[in-house]
Amino acid sequence: MRTARSILFVPADRPERFEKAAAAGADGVILDLEDAVPFERKDPARDAVIAWPGSRRCILRINPFGTQWFSRDLEMAARADIRTIMVPKADPESLAAVHAVLGGEVGLIALVETVDGYMRLREVCRQAGVVRLAFGNLDFGMDSGLDDGALDGVRVQIALESRFAGLVPPIDGVCAALKDEDAIGREARLAKGRGYGGKLCIHPAQVAPVNAAFLPSDADLAWARRILDAVAQGGAGAIAVDGKMVDRPVVERARAITAAGGQK
Repeated sequence: MRTARSILFVPADRPERFEKAAAAGADGVILDLEDAVPFERKDPARDAVIAWPGSRRCILRINPFGTQWFSRDLEMAARADIRTIMVPKADPESLAAVHAVLGGEVGLIALVETVDGYMRLREVCRQAGVVRLAFGNLDFGMDSGLDDGALDGVRVQIALESRFAGLVPPIDGVCAALKDEDAIGREARLAKGRGYGGKLCIHPAQVAPVNAAFLPSDADLAWARRILDAVAQGGAGAIAVDGKMVDRPVVERARAITAAGGQK
């Protein structure tokens, strides 16, 4: 889950969809107890999570800290031995509360979707148990009054704070166009360019374009191969590739690209 590119939501009260979600090709599946589940369905949803054998391998999005469902979600997560929790409306207090109950072996994905959580990003990143940030763009837009086109700076700051804290690249928020593969691919490529490592998906049709967007392009792989070949042949001296000097950051970037593309 720490390096997942595509992470697919499935309502936790729809157990007939669990296996389909797991087979959709996503790197991770989120069993969602929060927004996707009506108030009267929270208890059956918890029962469905406990009953499904694959729950332990999934991410569980719980209900927010301070709601009547929060404590019961954590009790169920402990019973089901869930290993990764997505904490909605994440702030230092909510993350500390989850960690206090579930302990250090459970990884927390901090879903940044309020102005308060965003303004306290550095504290959020440093909370015990946090392994990754995610951006809840739709809720953040409602809380901030900003439309999605005005959130570029917010996205970049989340990526920078994540990097500063030594976390893996964060997960970008959802694309509202359910089955528009061009739109989801375009958003995913933009997220990658802003320093993100994955994107939340709300429909199985979004998974393939997200996965593809976070793979290196053929041009990137060819460039990286030229860099590494030149380094292998150039010994300890200064070298240039495509008319540009190659230094350590360039070499490290080339190695990261080839690793992401499954090459050595």
